[in-house]
Amino acid sequence: MSAPANPAPYQVDEPVEGVVRLPSPFPLHHGGALTNAVMAWRIVGPAGAPLVLAVGGISGHRRVGAADRGWWSPVVGAGRALDTDRYRVLGVDYLGGSADSTGPACGGPLLPSLSAFDQADAIASVVRALGEAPLHAVAGASYGGQVALAIGLRHADLARRLLVISAADRIHPMASGWRAVEREIVRFGIRTGDAAGGLKLARALAMCTYRTPREFEARFGGEPRRDADRFRLPIEDYLFARGDAYVAQYRPESFIALSESIDLFRIDAAQVRVPVTAVAVREDELVPYDHMQAFVARLPAGRLATLDSIYGHDAFLKEGDALRPIFADCLEGPAR
Repeated sequence: MSAPANPAPYQVDEPVEGVVRLPSPFPLHHGGALTNAVMAWRIVGPAGAPLVLAVGGISGHRRVGAADRGWWSPVVGAGRALDTDRYRVLGVDYLGGSADSTGPACGGPLLPSLSAFDQADAIASVVRALGEAPLHAVAGASYGGQVALAIGLRHADLARRLLVISAADRIHPMASGWRAVEREIVRFGIRTGDAAGGLKLARALAMCTYRTPREFEARFGGEPRRDADRFRLPIEDYLFARGDAYVAQYRPESFIALSESIDLFRIDAAQVRVPVTAVAVREDELVPYDHMQAFVARLPAGRLATLDSIYGHDAFLKEGDALRPIFADCLEGPAR
């Protein structure tokens, strides 16, 4: 992909993508800077339609919707909650990730600590280079919800409204504890020469935090089977298969950088002036329901929508139909 400094405004119906060069040096929120950094982007949807930024968990990337077999296919696509017949959708590759924005080279040194504010600053550069400010909305889930809030706080002129799913103004210590163990597993793998093995185990553990006891009981409540050397539990094949799939697509160093970025996030919600629709999932163990309630109470212009889902934190990836009225209410409702 080319890397124009100031790409022309996008006015075509076919998907279009590119790379925007960020200011260099690009200062980072927690200190340090990136040199010659870039952010990759992609837009789908009808020319001239309102533009919505969609950002998700640390595995998210610029291919968002169903037409791209993207990471948010149940939610983004023709006739879906974020309808690509009515809206254009902008996706980005995160800084520090495993795709085409600036990130750690495979096996290379770790980046300086990253913040959701760094993602927000880079996205602001993309949106302004494309001539698309202000966005109709930012829809962010999990880590993407933090990025949406960072945009609302630091770049309030960039978006008319925020839709924040399973993300709050501060991190619950239990969630940080799980992620700290996951990161140490990956670091141990790197130190011992088995980075892929460490990432596989960390992802397997993470899956246990994304979902709910009720789902796992329904799916994996059967009897263990005995192999030649040991007993094997029904859930093991699923967890380690998810770990293998993750290793095939993502870098260990990216996992560490973006997982840490989640845990470093903390803002003063009272300073977010952009209207926020927040979505809490009652069964979410990473971002508990009462945590979300307290967060929304601190917002100057916030309202809370609630989901019940067997998928817990992963509800944002699975519950496309349940999210449809919430998206409609946010995207079609009043903004500032």
